[in-house]
Amino acid sequence: MQLEELVTVVIPAANEEAHLGACLESVQTQDYRRLQIVVVDGASTDGTCEVVRSRMAGDPRIELMHNPRRNIPSSLNMALGAARGRWLVRVDAHSTVGPSYVAIAVDLLRQGSWGGVGGRKDAVGVTSAGRAIAAALGNRMGVGNSTYHHGTSVQVVEHLPFGAYPTDLVRQVGGWDERLFANEDFEFDHRVRQAGWQLLFDPRLVIRWQCRQSVPALFGQYHRYGRGKVDVARLHPESLSLRHLLPPALVPYLVAVAALAPSRPRQAALMVAPYVGTVLLASAVCEGAFESPRDRAWLPAAFVAMHVGWGTGIWSGVGQALNRAAGSRRRP
Repeated sequence: MQLEELVTVVIPAANEEAHLGACLESVQTQDYRRLQIVVVDGASTDGTCEVVRSRMAGDPRIELMHNPRRNIPSSLNMALGAARGRWLVRVDAHSTVGPSYVAIAVDLLRQGSWGGVGGRKDAVGVTSAGRAIAAALGNRMGVGNSTYHHGTSVQVVEHLPFGAYPTDLVRQVGGWDERLFANEDFEFDHRVRQAGWQLLFDPRLVIRWQCRQSVPALFGQYHRYGRGKVDVARLHPESLSLRHLLPPALVPYLVAVAALAPSRPRQAALMVAPYVGTVLLASAVCEGAFESPRDRAWLPAAFVAMHVGWGTGIWSGVGQALNRAAGSRRRP
């Protein structure tokens, strides 16, 4: 039987009092016992730190670090600096993992062929809108070809959610880029692949992740993702794909339709009909854990919030980038 090597589990957290206890419980009860569990608090104003301290009292494997910046990449890098494990596993603070999660990840990494491994990010909804959002997040109409949302077979991918990596490799590629406020995990995975490594998706690795529970919150999340994608694209233009560009193309199209509607309502209706029809069809056939017809009724709004949130976020990010560039030219 192979000796268990130390694994560092990294959990960045900010105002996660409501979810962190369940997250830590799922990590503490892993079949793989030799763990260093590093929670990095990002300037929480709730009881996040108290949750961690209560767990530390009964489990010496848990460590608490304090990051004065509410910035995930800097929290991840603080944990990386303290990591003693051969393998590093990132777990999100509002998620839970199954008892064999770390053991499966380590078995895959030990093969020596993979720069990182990860699995399915299964969204969990607790409200009527939240259950619709969870279903939309597992549907290609919402997330395109993001394998980690709906993949069912082992395959090489371009990105992992909350991946597991050899700690030395994470250090070799420079950790996470602290200039980014979103998409830091995608950008990190891109650099891992640039270094010549492949990333493996294995659906046995399942993360149950608390998604946004209202449509406005979902819109805000995807708007932030879109803005962050612009910064990643500036660093790595080759990382852009068609699925990243369709939502920002949709936004001006919908604006044009809205401007036309008062004077030519029939023409505007014909122009928007293909998109509306596609959204309604996807909503009708979408599979999910719906408790009532009211849950499913939220699906069209969830799809639109994802598309328009991402698209407007992209345009907002482009505007910010142009403003920064203009400001730098004006400085002597």
